[in-house]
Amino acid sequence: MENRNDIITVAVVNFKTAAGNKQSNLSRIKGFTKAAAKSGADIILFPEMCLMGYDYYIDEKISLEEKVAATETIYGPSCMEIAEITKEHGVYVVFGAAEKMEDSDTLYNSAIAIGPEGVIGAYQKMHPFETESIWCVKGDTPFMFDTEWGPISVGICFDTYQFPELMRHYVAKGSRLYLNPTAVIEEIPKECSRQAFINYYAPTLEYGVLCNTIFIASANLTGFDDTDYFGGGSCVIGPKINAFFETDVTYYAGNKDNVQEGIYSAAIDLSLATTPLFVNSKFTGVPDYRPELYKKFV
Repeated sequence: MENRNDIITVAVVNFKTAAGNKQSNLSRIKGFTKAAAKSGADIILFPEMCLMGYDYYIDEKISLEEKVAATETIYGPSCMEIAEITKEHGVYVVFGAAEKMEDSDTLYNSAIAIGPEGVIGAYQKMHPFETESIWCVKGDTPFMFDTEWGPISVGICFDTYQFPELMRHYVAKGSRLYLNPTAVIEEIPKECSRQAFINYYAPTLEYGVLCNTIFIASANLTGFDDTDYFGGGSCVIGPKINAFFETDVTYYAGNKDNVQEGIYSAAIDLSLATTPLFVNSKFTGVPDYRPELYKKFV
């Protein structure tokens, strides 16, 4: 994309959900959005399943009929209320929620994108994690949305940590910022639970930066939901150039240790996302990335 802007302020929210209480969660999503917008954020990212909470949908004591009844389409009242704020403040919001299809009881674990012009669309999680498959079906379509900073891409939690193909696809399509609404559990009160959380959560994100030279914004639930305890650690990370002119990774906002609910934001320079694997090499004249070859492996 020509003439795209490079400097963007990204905010991520460590969010403690009120289990099964949509109105409380929606009110706080709106409050955090207003606060982040007033502080200069261009895009605000909330965690996976933050609208109703994660545990509500994996609770087998709650019937599927109740879950369907609690779920909205992307043009339902919750999205419309958030859209009023994004229009007023000229910002983008991406948040996690169960999504119901029109005229269907099919449910997805989705990340919904809303911008200055209203609802943009949603990404449906391609790789539901374990018990999520009790209530949602698998999505099958990548999702990017256009902005003045170029295309911004979205994956959800398990998509990001175990399936690097999705981020690689987005980078090949020109995305310099990848959003990861997530719900990563910290297995308390087990010994070394915090270290186990950090050892899983942080290296996979950092590898995404080092491998793809892309910026990643990750927003995680924090604290207790209903039965699960979530690890927080919301952050904005991305490339920096070290003394040897090689790509390194740094935390621009938030950090992997932080469990405090709140907003963490930073202005980042997307021009550092040089995506070297996808531009013509000065040695060969063609990109190192070879998708036509990889297709032969399948």
